[in-house]
Amino acid sequence: MLTTLPLQPRALGRRSFATPADTPLSKKVEMTNWEKGHYINYAKMNETLNIVRQRLNKPLTYAEKILYSHLDDPHGQEIERGKSYLKLRPDRVACQDATAQMAILQFMSAGMPSVATPTTVHCDHLIEAQIGGEKDLERAKSINKEVYDFLSSSCAKYNIGFWRPGSGIIHQIILENYAFPGALMIGTDSHTPNAGGLGMAAIGVGGADAVDVMANLPWELKAPKVIGVKLTGQMSGWTSPKDIILKVAGILTVKGGTGAIIEYHGPGVENISCTGMGTICNMGAEIGATTSLFPFNENMYKYLSSTKRKEIGDFARSYAAELREDEGAEYDELVEINLSELEPHINGPFTPDLATPISKFKDAVRENKWPEELKVGLIGSCTNSSYEDMSRAASIAQDALSHGIKAKAHFTVTPGSEQIRATIERDGQMKTLEDFGGMVLANACGPCIGQWDRRDVKKGEPNSIISSYNRNFTGRNDANPATHAFVTSPDLVVAMTIAGSLNFNPLTDTLKDKDGNDFMLSAPTGDALPSQGFDPGSDTYQAPPEDRTSINVAVSPQSDRLQILEPFQAWDGKDANDLPILIKAKGKTTTDHISMAGPWLKYRGHLDNISNNMLIGAINSANGEANKVHNSTTGEWDAVPATARDYKRKGIKWVVVGDWNYGEGSSREHAALEPRHLGGLAIITRSFARIHETNLKKQGMLPLTFSNPDDYDKLEPDDKVDLLCTQLAVGKPMTLRVHPAKGGDAFDVELSHTFNEGQMEWFKNGSALNTMAKAHKSH
Repeated sequence: MLTTLPLQPRALGRRSFATPADTPLSKKVEMTNWEKGHYINYAKMNETLNIVRQRLNKPLTYAEKILYSHLDDPHGQEIERGKSYLKLRPDRVACQDATAQMAILQFMSAGMPSVATPTTVHCDHLIEAQIGGEKDLERAKSINKEVYDFLSSSCAKYNIGFWRPGSGIIHQIILENYAFPGALMIGTDSHTPNAGGLGMAAIGVGGADAVDVMANLPWELKAPKVIGVKLTGQMSGWTSPKDIILKVAGILTVKGGTGAIIEYHGPGVENISCTGMGTICNMGAEIGATTSLFPFNENMYKYLSSTKRKEIGDFARSYAAELREDEGAEYDELVEINLSELEPHINGPFTPDLATPISKFKDAVRENKWPEELKVGLIGSCTNSSYEDMSRAASIAQDALSHGIKAKAHFTVTPGSEQIRATIERDGQMKTLEDFGGMVLANACGPCIGQWDRRDVKKGEPNSIISSYNRNFTGRNDANPATHAFVTSPDLVVAMTIAGSLNFNPLTDTLKDKDGNDFMLSAPTGDALPSQGFDPGSDTYQAPPEDRTSINVAVSPQSDRLQILEPFQAWDGKDANDLPILIKAKGKTTTDHISMAGPWLKYRGHLDNISNNMLIGAINSANGEANKVHNSTTGEWDAVPATARDYKRKGIKWVVVGDWNYGEGSSREHAALEPRHLGGLAIITRSFARIHETNLKKQGMLPLTFSNPDDYDKLEPDDKVDLLCTQLAVGKPMTLRVHPAKGGDAFDVELSHTFNEGQMEWFKNGSALNTMAKAHKSH
């Protein structure tokens, strides 16, 4: 497993406890060409890692090295894989435009003049694919003008880098400009792990976590397990990096990576391009992995050089011994794949882990009666839109054109970034793909996240599409539940688009040329990197100005999409008496039941408007219905948000009673912001999902659990309760005094909580942000 990197000899030996070679790690190397004064801190990482090494005294995986080298307290941190909660200091934060709105609104209310951690915002989620790149982009700019103006002005105000609409997809921009080996980044999008292709631990989070890091608080992560994927052999012919993750998804399934980092290693790693490694890490999100990683290698060095970051590559070489796993590192699970034997795969429909090798795909189509005709082929997306992907796709399209034929199915191309679009325009791949019949879409997420105004089939009509995307859940791309969506490499997408059928295997089958003669497609070819370097294209980056004091953040008071957050009120220091139970929820109550997505997404930046969906999906134990509760002051039955607003108007605080694992699902912080905004004081449940419990604490609410879960049954929905808040203390129970609606004596119920000292301050001050603002004022 020796790696032929031009490293110092000491690093080459890969001793069990390698120390970096004697080159100075304290060199000043900028993290990115777009910022000044943000240096890569390998010296600090190394120092922190060595403290942990002395404590653990065992070989470490690469994933552990990155996490442990970013610990806030390396001496005192409890460390056990799969058990401990690690407090970490990420190097960077990245947000996409749909999640950035609430993150920045929350950050604004902390009263800090600028972000404490280098941060960028990327406009890629709000552009709908309809008729082609330029026109779709102009349409999005006018529809979303208000949101874009807000993001542009707030980024300028708080020292955040802003990538305007048209710049490209967040993950491609990060790989091209910000990722570097050994770094830790959090991003408010589930495909953030894409940057693992450059040896970075990049982890998808909810907006509240991003706000913490922007405001200089440590970020908490349950120490992940590490699944090793050992790669041997070498890919050839029609096999591509995408097939590695399609195969891994088939082995591990959509749940198999949960709570784990997937770490690729072994000699096969050396033969994969940097962007190919990015593809593999990107789609690791589909198996629930915390993130995925590759060790630093020569192909990463070449990519850094090609993207004008050779200095970072040189610096990484001097720390290379710690930018990979130690000899003898132990994995919680090990998967081995021989790339020489790996054949192209197609995954789907309806789930990304149903993996079928191309040799068996025709049989699967026939046996499952999947629609054979292929309606649309789509290449690009954050998973597969690199120069290499586009070059290989164009080589297949050119092969078809030189035989006088074109795409039989509809064909779309999504460049991942403005740099990729401009470079493939200069080098000719774009013209080839357009001549072949392709429609080039905007540099954005587009159909991959359902931003696609599809008109070639009616809703409900069964049909097949094939893409080089990452997700293919029912209705995801085009909102048609009857669409059978398959995911594969861009190579197979183009090949099948020529045939217009799922019953075509380019490795064995022939096509007819324009004269009716049989021919076989040649295997795809394409350079990993452009020989003339990248063309940056249009300038789509807005740097924060030197003087930010005079900037006003643009939010219209009349807006229905954006609303400045008012700080929540601090606790009055008293017990709360005679509180109504807004709803006693029965059974599963996920964050989707608490704050639905879908049509509500457009209000993500407007807390009051989005609060009209609060708990409308929760089932009321009083009547078995959703969104119908009894108002204790009027005796009327009404919607949950309307009843909460009525109590708030009358100055009455309220509580919610919930069942097991309350708040499971997506990490959306709106599910905690809304009850706080509408006047809630406490959520009292049998148990909580961890992220939601933390989110409630951050908003100044009391997430409490019944010390005896059976006490849930003692409360009736119309009872009134007193909450003895003055008893709140670390590790001590709190009393809930219940006044039964049906009469009879009041009785006490014991409640538990998990507040620590710091979190108690959040409650007392009204929220974590208020606490932060208070601390900031006192400095």
